[in-house]
This record gives sequence, structure tokens and C-alpha cells, in this order.
Amino acid sequence: MTELATRAQAFGLIAEGVAAGLTAPWRLYLARGCRYLSLSVGDRAEWNAWRTHLGCPELSVRVYDAGGEIRRASVAEVVVDGCRISVELVEEIGTDDLDRLLVADPTTVEPEER
Repeated sequence: MTELATRAQAFGLIAEGVAAGLTAPWRLYLARGCRYLSLSVGDRAEWNAWRTHLGCPELSVRVYDAGGEIRRASVAEVVVDGCRISVELVEEIGTDDLDRLLVADPTTVEPEER
């Protein structure tokens, strides 16, 4: 890591979020010798909270087949002090709920629209 000089600083960034009341990520990956930190969260509320805390403006959504199960991966990324940080959420989506695949944020869809 360049400007985010130490592992302690990278983990401190996450500790600040947890201290502010965010749920700790269920998986945290800090690439050794690289400028990359990845957080995996458990649900959309956690994902949105971490995106807001870190100021992640970029978003990508990928839908894929995982052995007969349809999954949606939402990833938000930001660069902080030369370190790329990503927040990822993977959700299983059933075939009876295919309309959610086209919605960028399924929490904004009203129940009667589903």
C-alpha cells in the first residue's frame, strides 16, 4: 500500500466504521503487497451502510448462474489514499423473482411492483 501505508491503517479504517455502529463485514481481504482492500457483507442494508461510510460512488452489478442457483453480486468501489476499497454483496435470487435482476437497488421497489 502506498499512501494507506500500513495494514494497521487499513484495518483502522474498518474499525472506525464498526465503532460508528456499522456491522462488521463477514469477510475482509487485504491483499499483501497490493493496494486493495475488500469487504464482503451479509445483506443490502449493511452494503448500503458501508458504501455510505466509505463514500463508494461506483457500482457494478453482475448476475450469474452458480450451479443452478441465480446470484446477484453488487460491488461498490472507491479509492482512498491510493488504496482501492470494494464492498461486495452476493444475494441468491430465485427464478420467481427475476424482476429484481433489472433493478439497481431492489430496496426501492415497492412490494406491489414486484
